[in-house]
Amino acid sequence: MKVNILFRARRSWPAAFLLGASLWVGGSSQAAPTDDVYLLGPDSRPHENIPKGKVIGPLTLPSNVFTNTTRHYWIYVPAQYDSAKPACLMIFQDGQAFVGPAGDYQIPNVFDNLIYRREMPVTIGVFINPGHTPEQPESTTTNWGDSINNRATEYNELNDRYARLIVDELLPALEKDYTLSKNPDDRAMAGASSGAICAFTVAWQRPDQFHKVISTIGSFTNIRGGHIYPELIRQSERKPLRIFLQDGLNDNRGRRRNPTNQYDPKWDWHAQNIKMVAALTEKGYDVNYCWGIGTHSNKQGGAMMPEMLRWLWRDYPRPDDPLDDRSRKLFGTVENAPPAPAN
Repeated sequence: MKVNILFRARRSWPAAFLLGASLWVGGSSQAAPTDDVYLLGPDSRPHENIPKGKVIGPLTLPSNVFTNTTRHYWIYVPAQYDSAKPACLMIFQDGQAFVGPAGDYQIPNVFDNLIYRREMPVTIGVFINPGHTPEQPESTTTNWGDSINNRATEYNELNDRYARLIVDELLPALEKDYTLSKNPDDRAMAGASSGAICAFTVAWQRPDQFHKVISTIGSFTNIRGGHIYPELIRQSERKPLRIFLQDGLNDNRGRRRNPTNQYDPKWDWHAQNIKMVAALTEKGYDVNYCWGIGTHSNKQGGAMMPEMLRWLWRDYPRPDDPLDDRSRKLFGTVENAPPAPAN
C-alpha cells in the first residue's frame, strides 16, 4: 500500500516510519489519531539469529553537582563490543523510556539490528534517568519526573550543571568498566521533550566531548528560558555539532493554561523547533529534521529512530578494501568474527 507522507523533510523517509507503542511526555494522556499512524518497523523489533547485546542495570549514580540526588541508569553493551577497541557512546536522557522492551523507542533492538548490518558503529548505549532526592521517587513510564523529582531543573536549564554531571560523574563511572572512544565525533546525546533540549545543551556546553545530537519533540520553549536558543545559535560561533530534530505539527502549540487561553509563541513547541532548524541552517550546522503530523508523543520519534541513527552515524569509518570483504559482511559477535586474511 502506498502511503502519502504528510510532512516536510530534508530527505525522503521510507514508509516504514508509518509502521510505535504509546508513551507520552506531557500533554494528553491518550493517543491521538495523528499519532496512531506511526508504528514501529522491523528495525525496532527483535529478530532470531541476530546477536543480542546485554542490558545491565538499573545502576545508581549519585551526584555532587546536584547534591543529595541519585538516578538510575542502564548500560547496553553490544554483542560486538571488544574491550581492546574503543567503542562509540550514545547517552539517552529519560533512560527508562528508551531502554524498555515495550516502549516507543526500544533502542537495544535498534542497536542490535543496525550494528549487525554495519549501519552504525559498535556503540555502548547509556540510558539515564533524571535525579531525585531520597524522599522523591524514580521516574517511570507513567511519570517521567517533572512533578515528582529533579527533572525540570536538570533538563531545562541552559547552564553547564547537567553537562558536568555527564562529563565529570557519569563518564568516569563508565570508563571504569568499558573502553570508550574519547573522540567527540564518536559520542552522541539524545532525548525527547525536555530530555531533548537537555541533550542539545550538553553538546552545546561541551562540544569537546559530544558532537552528535538527536532531538525528538524537543522542548526548546520557555520552561526555563530554552526559547532563546535560536538567537543564541545565531549570535555564537558555530560549534562542530550534528543535529537531527523531529517534531509534529500538532505538538503543544502555545495555548497556555490561563483564563483567556492566549497564544504565546515562546510556548509553541513546533514553532520553536522550526526556529531551531532555521538558526542551525543559517549558521551552517550539519542539521536534518522531519516534521510529522503527531502531537507531543513519542510515536513518530520511535518509528523513525533507526533512520535518524543511520543519518547520525552515516560517515563512521568503514574500510572498503576490494581485496578484503570483512567490512562488507554481517557483523557477528566478537568470538565469531572472521580471522584476518593471511599476508
